[in-house]
Amino acid sequence: MTARKGHFVDGYLAALLAQASHLISTEFHSIVRRHGLSVSEWRILATLSDGESISIGRLAQITLNKQPTLTRLLDRMQKRAQVQRVPHGLDRRITLVCITPAGLRTVSQLIRLAKKHEQRVLEPFGLARAEQLKTTLRRMIELHRSPAVERDSRARKS
Repeated sequence: MTARKGHFVDGYLAALLAQASHLISTEFHSIVRRHGLSVSEWRILATLSDGESISIGRLAQITLNKQPTLTRLLDRMQKRAQVQRVPHGLDRRITLVCITPAGLRTVSQLIRLAKKHEQRVLEPFGLARAEQLKTTLRRMIELHRSPAVERDSRARKS
């Protein structure tokens, strides 16, 4: 598909990424809500699903939440025993969040459904092009990530 002549947003990367993300995410978010989670709760549990603890600042960045909103969500999710907060071993200023077994049970089926949805979305482009797109997007994210969150992330790994 070529950009319409004279329509800036039809060729502007940020607008194209936003439109694609919105359309693809909206398809899957209806499934998330049918499983009893908000989109933000899904993003939090999916981010934590590998079992690694992550700082609240980094979690806010990945899940597209502001920190005060994320804190309220985590309070609610902690009451449901889906996540827990743990102190950082080296830096008392950083609080880490990890998923609980109950949270992992909640999100496991949704992750399987998300992978199937992603496969349907990417199938028309072929595996090689899909991987190339993901590599490019990861690199863009890396190049434009906030330095403060990067410091939290490095401190977490220490």
